[in-house]
Amino acid sequence: MTDQRHLRVVLAKPRGFCAGVERAIEIVERALEIYGPPVYVRHEIVHNKHVVETLRSQGAIFVEELDEVPDGAVTVFSAHGVAETVEHEARLRGLPVIDATCPLVSKVHKEGQNHADKGREVILIGHAGHPEVEGTMGRIPGGVYLVSTVDEVAALQVRNPSALAYVTQTTLSVDDTRDVIAALRARFPAIVGPDVRDICYATQNRQQAARDIATQVDLLLVVGARNSSNSNRLREIGTQLGVPSYLIDDASALEPAWLDGVSSVGVTAGASAPEELVQALIDRLRDFGSVEVDELSGIEEHMQFKLPRQLQRRPAEAV
Repeated sequence: MTDQRHLRVVLAKPRGFCAGVERAIEIVERALEIYGPPVYVRHEIVHNKHVVETLRSQGAIFVEELDEVPDGAVTVFSAHGVAETVEHEARLRGLPVIDATCPLVSKVHKEGQNHADKGREVILIGHAGHPEVEGTMGRIPGGVYLVSTVDEVAALQVRNPSALAYVTQTTLSVDDTRDVIAALRARFPAIVGPDVRDICYATQNRQQAARDIATQVDLLLVVGARNSSNSNRLREIGTQLGVPSYLIDDASALEPAWLDGVSSVGVTAGASAPEELVQALIDRLRDFGSVEVDELSGIEEHMQFKLPRQLQRRPAEAV
C-alpha cells in the first residue's frame, strides 16, 4: 500500500439502478416470496451477473428459452421484453407468466404497433442481437428494418418512403441516435418518430453524468456488465472525451497499473449495476492510498413503476 498517494474519487449522479431495473428485480424477489422457489426467468432478468447470482441463490432459475421451463412453473420475462411468439408459446403451454418488461420498453412496442396499424413501415434504431431489439422486432407486425449507423440508413431499401416511422432501443440516448435520426429524416422527409422526450430518461441522465465527471478526472471506471449496452456506452463516452476509461464487472477487475500517474478517478455504474459494487470499488481504491470521495450534484430521479397485478398481494393471499 502507498500511503503517500492521495486519490480523489468523483462519483457520478445519477448512476446504477434505474426504475425499470429495480422493478424487474423486485418482481423476481416477490415472485419467489409469493409462489416459492423455483421461479424460472427467461434470459438474465437484467444484464448483471451479480444480480443474477443473488437471485439464483434465492431460488431463481435462469433459462434461455421456454422449452427449458417445466409445465406449470412460474415464469418471468426479463426487463428487456420478449417477442410476441414467446408470449404465444407461454400461453399455449399455460405457463403462469409474470412480465417484468420495463414500461419504457413496452411504450416503444406500443408506438411501433400503432405505426404499423396506420400502414407505416417501422425502422428500429438499435443494436442487432440485443434482447430488447429482438423483443421489439418481434412485437411489431409487418416486419421491422433495423439500423444502427448512418451508413446503414444510406443502404436501406423500403417499400414506401412516404409511409415510414422510426422507434429506438431504450438504452440508446438522444446523442446515440441523433446522427442516425438526422440521416433518416434527410433521406425520408415524410418519416415520423418519437419526440426526444420519449428517450429513456435513465440512459440520458447517466450519460450526461458520465460526461460531467469525465472532464474532471484522469481515469474513468464504469461498473457494469460486458453485455450491458448502456454500460458500454458510458465507457465509450469517457474514451471519446480523451479519458482512459474501463468497464469492469466489479472491484476485482481493477488493474493497479491503471492508477499510475492518476490523482483523480471518476466512478459511475450502468443501469443494471447495484450500488454495493460501486462502494466495493471505492474500498478497493483505498488499498492504493487515501481516498477522498466527492459526489457530483446531478439529477434526482424519482421515477417508480408499479408491480404487475399478480404481485400486488401478500404471500398469504397467494393460491
